[in-house]
Amino acid sequence: MNIIICPGIHEPELTESFRVGLLDLVSHSAIAPNYANILVYPGKDVLVLSALHILQFLRDCLTDSLKSPIIFISFSAGVVGAIGAAHLWQLLGGRVKTFIAIDGWGVPLQGNFPIHRMSHDYFTHWSSCLLGCGQNNFYAEPAVDHLSIWKSPQTVQGCWVDSSIEIIPPKGRLTAAEFLLMLLKRYEAN
Repeated sequence: MNIIICPGIHEPELTESFRVGLLDLVSHSAIAPNYANILVYPGKDVLVLSALHILQFLRDCLTDSLKSPIIFISFSAGVVGAIGAAHLWQLLGGRVKTFIAIDGWGVPLQGNFPIHRMSHDYFTHWSSCLLGCGQNNFYAEPAVDHLSIWKSPQTVQGCWVDSSIEIIPPKGRLTAAEFLLMLLKRYEAN
């Protein structure tokens, strides 16, 4: 399973905190640690908006290239470049297992692959879903600041929402990290 992390425009330490937390999640779960290949797109500033740069990074890093199915996890401004790269990957014949947008407010999300949104508050959740989201999304409750959901998702409490029917599923309260792990386990099997 190839997981591509596309950060936003912020301090690199925040993405490193997210990456370490993700590795910790994977190593303490039913996901085989050697099965998860986690790559962090190193672009900074406006390069996080560039689908072409992200695509080039993928082609450079993945030795079996288009045969490698990908899970995209993107944050903030990085959602812009990542959704474009996901579409380009597919146009070249690659497979996108899922696309997870964390606080990609204002970014339209559509594709022929599963899409999930994670938001730092309810307003961002519902207003972003107007621009496209799939089933099984997450928003922080109580609300947290924008960077907290990226820096330490294990501390962010919230609600798991099925946006197709606008209800909170049973046991809908969990942390952002638990929600993310639930998605990774689902797509590891598929």
